[in-house]
Amino acid sequence: MEKVFRVIAFLEGVSYLLLLFIATPVKYIGNDPQYVKMLGMPHGVLFIMYIILAFMIKAEYKWNSRQFSVILIASLIPFGTFYVDKKYLRNK
Repeated sequence: MEKVFRVIAFLEGVSYLLLLFIATPVKYIGNDPQYVKMLGMPHGVLFIMYIILAFMIKAEYKWNSRQFSVILIASLIPFGTFYVDKKYLRNK
């Protein structure tokens, strides 16, 4: 389950960065919403999977409330899931 969470965290992070730094500027600067439509749904699914999997492996990793809050909030911050991978998931 941990490997699945790491993969989902990575993909969620990448999809978030693509959505924020590629698709959104193209939508508003280039007046082309195609990329937001194309990346929005996959990112949403990955985000939901990230949250569900975090709840599923919380006990296994013995995260306290503060750590778990950081892990959940990280999904809202660009590059946050990469931080979670490095700080909480690698070498565990």
